[in-house]
Amino acid sequence: MQMETHNFSIEFFPPKTAEGAEKLRATRAKLSELHPKYFSVTFGAGGTTQTGTLDTVREIMAAGEEAAPHLSCVGGTRDSIRAILNEYKSHGIKRIVALRGDLPSGYGASGEFRYANELVEFIRAETGDWFHIEVAAYPEVHPQARSPQHDLDAFVRKVNAGANAAITQYFYNADAYFQFVEQATKAGVTVPIVPGIMPITNYTQLMRFSDMCGAEIPRWVRLKLASFGDDTASIKAFGLDVVTDLAQRLLKGGAPGLHFYSMNQAAPTTALWQRLV
Repeated sequence: MQMETHNFSIEFFPPKTAEGAEKLRATRAKLSELHPKYFSVTFGAGGTTQTGTLDTVREIMAAGEEAAPHLSCVGGTRDSIRAILNEYKSHGIKRIVALRGDLPSGYGASGEFRYANELVEFIRAETGDWFHIEVAAYPEVHPQARSPQHDLDAFVRKVNAGANAAITQYFYNADAYFQFVEQATKAGVTVPIVPGIMPITNYTQLMRFSDMCGAEIPRWVRLKLASFGDDTASIKAFGLDVVTDLAQRLLKGGAPGLHFYSMNQAAPTTALWQRLV
């Protein structure tokens, strides 16, 4: 399977300590050997990791790799977002992941932007075609959406506002992705919708993340993972099999690529990549 012909990308989160930064450098060095199209770097709610995001992106770019900062508009103002966009432009950043983001605790209002489509519109109005804009998609429906149709309509608005492509929330049900893409296509969406892939390495962590973001863990996978208890090796081996099968089915079914949620670790993504090439 020729991964080089697909839109293959890897996501990091900005490290919060000097030790974390050093570990991420080592991780990035290993994952750079896979030659992803770009690395993305997350952005905390309310801009809590804004400096860390930019620092990480600049370091990636200095190593000759393409990097895309995430930009969350929640709690932001037009002036603050404009300042961030201008700073990104000044550093030659050409790709951005535009998100609404989650409200941080204590925020009573969401600032001047309510939805991601408003952020995309603002980026286009301020910067024209400077940025290649990625937006989020939710094959299993955003946890705060009123209905699947409401969620699909919100996605279409983001794309129509000027997005170039989309990255999905992670999932383990390929049918959910294929149905979402079919519905989006019927609604007039033509941009690539790249599946987000979360390697399975830690059962407790996976359950916590999935509860927060609404990703469904199939019952048979949950029960199997739980049955391993503290047997980390068995969890990782089984998880690699599950995610490899998912990724292969997605690519064979026409997915334009894969976006790996690396959790700042090199080994899980590398192991999966080696099974796919």
